[in-house]
Amino acid sequence: MSAAGGTKAIVAALSANLAIAAGKFVAFVVTGSSSMLAEAVHSVADSGNQGLLLLGGKRARREASEEHPFGYGRERYIFGFLVSIVLFSVGGMFALYEGYEKVAHPHPLESWYWAVGVLIFAILAEGFSFRTAVKESNRIRGSLSWSQFIRRAKAPELPVVLLEDFGALIGLVLALFGVGLAITTGNGVWDGVGTLCIGVLLIAIALVLAVETKSLLLGEAATKETVAEIREALVDHDTVAGLIHMRTLHLGPEELLVAAKIAVRHDDTAADVARAIDDAEARIRRAVPIARVIYLEPDIYSADKAAAGPDPEATPGGPGPADSGSHAH
Repeated sequence: MSAAGGTKAIVAALSANLAIAAGKFVAFVVTGSSSMLAEAVHSVADSGNQGLLLLGGKRARREASEEHPFGYGRERYIFGFLVSIVLFSVGGMFALYEGYEKVAHPHPLESWYWAVGVLIFAILAEGFSFRTAVKESNRIRGSLSWSQFIRRAKAPELPVVLLEDFGALIGLVLALFGVGLAITTGNGVWDGVGTLCIGVLLIAIALVLAVETKSLLLGEAATKETVAEIREALVDHDTVAGLIHMRTLHLGPEELLVAAKIAVRHDDTAADVARAIDDAEARIRRAVPIARVIYLEPDIYSADKAAAGPDPEATPGGPGPADSGSHAH
């Protein structure tokens, strides 16, 4: 769901930005507005960003290799991080430079109606793109607030497109505000002020994206809800007596690694333990289909070790830490 929805949102944003960029460049040539130039470069940067996201999604679908045995799912995180860098360097820094130049050397706008017309068209097109991103995000957002969704989403495409489109809409309003003041007062400084505001906005969004994608690159665990589902599926209190500890890691947005140490009975045979592990893996995959890589290590529960202190990820009320010196494989 998130991959398909993300691709749809990216294509909608890419189509809108290409059309908008062309219109903004025409308006800049006619009017000489620095706000229009900054917005045109912003749209070009956004189009490049959406191209990067599509490329990252394609590369992430490659089959696992001997050199990369866990696959290429994290390519989507890498390209999401590149997007934040492009947005910062190309969009934000250029807008700040152009705004400074216009404030330092202002000149009146020519044929201002071109700028206003293109900005209104761009707001409508960006609104369509933003609406698509919101619609696709709502399919997987659940009860999360928008800020929580952006922080917790494991697929980078939808948060990136959401923030880009939201920033683009605000940037267009700022550009319209700057152009409008420049026309009303006859002072081109306001056009530069609007451009500076656009630059600050783009850099702020780029920093948010960089922080969130950096966290994904470092490796994030599954959500608390997913971890609870895995624990419930793992322990059946028959073949698996309890969970000693567990670690999860996203290898990609739709690929999860699960590593757990499970408690088995001391009198279980090797065949019993092997059957218990196979059944537990099957239960986990039914409960959480994205759990593609599962490693389960059986161990014997030790009351002495449990008395020394509970494992922070142990199941509440369940077995404590195991005796690491006695492993059954």
